[in-house]
Amino acid sequence: MTGYYDLVLGLIPLALLGLTGALTVAGLGLTTAVPVAATVSVGLIGHAMFVNAPTDEGASTNASANVAPVNAD
Repeated sequence: MTGYYDLVLGLIPLALLGLTGALTVAGLGLTTAVPVAATVSVGLIGHAMFVNAPTDEGASTNASANVAPVNAD
């Protein structure tokens, strides 16, 4: 099953290379197209890290409840 972060990982190089190529073909210089495409890639990374941040589902439960008590005998 493909999740959100798998899609982001696939879109990063696709945005960098594809957008650079498209902007270059559209007439922008390579020295302008690369930073524009890199900004889009950084935006994807920022969205994945800060807007839709990964959460640990197990962190909300009490971890010590699953641990057996220590036998002092």
